[in-house]
Amino acid sequence: MRTASGTKLLRTPEGPHRANFLELFFDLVFVVALIQLSHELMQDLTWAGAFRTLVLLLAVWWVWSITTWTTNLYDPRQMSIQLVITGTMLGSLVMVVALPDAFGARGLAFAGAYVAIHVGRQLFLVLALRGQELQHRSIRVLAWFAGSAVPWIAGALAPAPARVALWTLAAVLDFTGTVLRFPTPWLGRSPDSEYPIVAEHLAERYQQLFIIALGELILVGALTLSGSGFAADRTTAFVVSFVATVLFWRIYLYRAGELLPAAITAARRPDPLARSAAIAHLVMLAGIVATAVGDELVIAHPLGHTPRAWVAVILGGPALFLAGRAAFEYAVFARVSPDRPIGILVLLALAPPVLLAPPLVAAVAATAVLLGVAVADTVRAHRGPPESPSPPGRRTSA
Repeated sequence: MRTASGTKLLRTPEGPHRANFLELFFDLVFVVALIQLSHELMQDLTWAGAFRTLVLLLAVWWVWSITTWTTNLYDPRQMSIQLVITGTMLGSLVMVVALPDAFGARGLAFAGAYVAIHVGRQLFLVLALRGQELQHRSIRVLAWFAGSAVPWIAGALAPAPARVALWTLAAVLDFTGTVLRFPTPWLGRSPDSEYPIVAEHLAERYQQLFIIALGELILVGALTLSGSGFAADRTTAFVVSFVATVLFWRIYLYRAGELLPAAITAARRPDPLARSAAIAHLVMLAGIVATAVGDELVIAHPLGHTPRAWVAVILGGPALFLAGRAAFEYAVFARVSPDRPIGILVLLALAPPVLLAPPLVAAVAATAVLLGVAVADTVRAHRGPPESPSPPGRRTSA
């Protein structure tokens, strides 16, 4: 028997398809989270430090991503859903506060908040959806996050080396469950019918997340220049970082960023496409976090020697962004423009020579590659009519 309260939680076809103000309010936490992640990487600019930052990024990402999918299915105008979002926001703030020392004394606060967010949300939905077919979906998600809670909490109580291993296992479990649609004993995996997607809302949320990430680049650049003064070399480095930020926006938007709603609507199975777009945005987000570190280093120290670790973030950040953007383009158009992989190869080829140049030169080189990709997009746009989305598994007309 279906409960009226459970039915009211769901979005309706006639309801709004846009993100609401509470979701934008929720996003403010992640502006701080991205800055904290960049600072975490800055403090330990090694492969080990990068891996630890990746584990933390995955935790932050799953909080934002699962919340977005929740508000895509359930009506955020309902008071109970608003309370879930507000509680998630509070838990996210605890994670952000604990993040700089997550692999130290505040590990339990970070992991505890993460587990409380996911388990608490799904417990509420399991109870609220009594008698609803979608209750099975929430039970599956609850089972997986309850399972991953064990290595999250155990890792928080373990010393640093073991913590990295256990939290990596937990992050892999969360990722696997999401990709496989939470297969659970006796219930199986979630069918497509449990994943109705409001295309306009989901696409808008990904666009908003990317704008937040670009906001981090602007904020990091402005704060770094403010602390170092308007010397000519530092001001030049700031302008270069701003130009790169604009190019990130341009490359993202054209045209997959604009056409994601239409691509989801056109797909025979929207859920796999939406998940592919999610993973692509995660990779782009990692690139932006690395780029923010590179921007701060270049603006603070534009001249002099360029260590290898600096080259890795100055060139590697844009390369990661282009890799994610190529995956995003494939999700929308079922093909990849050649300028994306070419741009990645050029960035990799630039690594040895820029080791001999000042950091500012490395930043200018990375920006020039992004400019080349943006120009190639513009030239391609003028050669023919606007391209329509053609995702893998596109619906065919009868």
